[in-house]
Amino acid sequence: MRWFRRRVRARPSRVAGIDEAGRGPLAGPVVAAAVILHPRRRIDGLADSKVLSPQERGRLAPIIRTRALAWAVAWADRDEIDALNILGATFLAMRRALLRLPVCPTHVQIDGNQLPCVEDLRLGCTLEAIVEGDATVAAISAASILAKTHRDAMMEALDLCYPGFQLAAHKGYCTRAHLEALRWREPSPLHRRSFSPVRSAMEPLLIPEVDERLTDTGAEP
Repeated sequence: MRWFRRRVRARPSRVAGIDEAGRGPLAGPVVAAAVILHPRRRIDGLADSKVLSPQERGRLAPIIRTRALAWAVAWADRDEIDALNILGATFLAMRRALLRLPVCPTHVQIDGNQLPCVEDLRLGCTLEAIVEGDATVAAISAASILAKTHRDAMMEALDLCYPGFQLAAHKGYCTRAHLEALRWREPSPLHRRSFSPVRSAMEPLLIPEVDERLTDTGAEP
């Protein structure tokens, strides 16, 4: 009698890369993306979104969305940033991106040196923090590109709602033009009140007006 050994296929590994865009700006949401690359659909040119030109990011983003096994984008808004602090809001956006993935990952690689808590999500996956992962891990690079292009598009659209700050140009970052606009304009609902430049811009608005009749008579207010 001949015996046949049945080959058991190992469970395919689905590694998700996660990265964010928008931790540093004075205005707008922080956006996170999660990407599970397809092992047989190569994407050339993946790199940290910060070293790519807008044209290169714009070319790669639709390729990533088409060729990836799964991808998702999520964000935390200004209210959540001010309530949780920027790190907490970033982790919230990452958790949301993970939950939006149509395919559950078996392992998650996150750019940086800290990890969000996901035990309560019951995804059954392991997590790994990788410093400079956006430059060395393809899935994280892909996530950084999707997060960056999505956030940039959001800020360009929001510029039409809140004119005068040039949001489409600087995407909410702390540029000289942005700081100059904050000198002359009241911060918009997009501006992060917990960030010191915005807080400083709001301080004159919080000073109560003095009754002119009291100052004219020399009486104490």
